Amino acid sequence: MAEDPRVVVQPPSPSGGRRVRVDGTILGVAYGPRDVIELLRKAGLDPDEVRLDDPLLILWRGGGPTHWPTDTPRRP
Repeated sequence: MAEDPRVVVQPPSPSGGRRVRVDGTILGVAYGPRDVIELLRKAGLDPDEVRLDDPLLILWRGGGPTHWPTDTPRRP
């Protein structure tokens, strides 16, 4: 049986941000791919080794790594 991905990125909220969890712990809210990479770096993952389209590492809910609303407010 395959393991669940370590990283889960939730669907965009009304503010446009996407909550990011690693190993079940909420790390923060990302407003774009660079934010996801930074949160993963803070969690101890090597940003040079992370592929945002790696389904074994990241489960994207509500759209993949290119789905970031452009018509919603950014960081509050």
